[in-house]
Amino acid sequence: MPAPSVRAQLRLWFGRWGLPGALRLDNGWPWGSWSELPTALALWLAGLGVGLTFNPPRQPRFNGVVEKSHDTAARWAEPGRCDSPDELQRRLDEADWVQRQEYPQAGGLSRAQLWPGLSQPLREYSAGWEEGNWSLGLAEGYLAGFAASRKVEAGGRVCLYNRRVLVGRRHAGRVAHVAYDPEQHDWVVTDERGSYWARVPAPEISREQIVGLRLGSK
Repeated sequence: MPAPSVRAQLRLWFGRWGLPGALRLDNGWPWGSWSELPTALALWLAGLGVGLTFNPPRQPRFNGVVEKSHDTAARWAEPGRCDSPDELQRRLDEADWVQRQEYPQAGGLSRAQLWPGLSQPLREYSAGWEEGNWSLGLAEGYLAGFAASRKVEAGGRVCLYNRRVLVGRRHAGRVAHVAYDPEQHDWVVTDERGSYWARVPAPEISREQIVGLRLGSK
């Protein structure tokens, strides 16, 4: 699904269940990418104050609770017996309700009875709240934890998100390491050993670009 559609669903969930303290995510698009830099969707979540933990690639055991939940839902809903996506959704909703509200756990009580507080959002969320509280500083702080390796093109440029950045023609053919400085709001470029090459403005790291999900993935 495209990132705007995923975010629209997340906003619905946040409005229903509250803003989570953290999310555990897979590495594929639109959560992550292979560019070594976080996607716009990840930066948007970071700007909301949501912590992000990515599962190691191809190691589902690190997300065992969710994987087991998917297995249970598939067995109970029986997708192969459904005639349409609507029927599958109805069956999944029913299975979810039974597992949460009726299926006995400790002492014969359901999960809803054992942990009633889980139905009450700990952190409220609304579109108005996001408008007033989304933080570029939090997104920048998250971005600062990443570094990208890029081979310098013949013209002295490297690709960062949706633009080519000039780091110096004399470095053509070498590998540049690029990291974001949240205090100066620019890219810091070094060689493999950390020797300084340049500082480059980063106008793409802005509220407009991130919240608009307009950052590329390169």
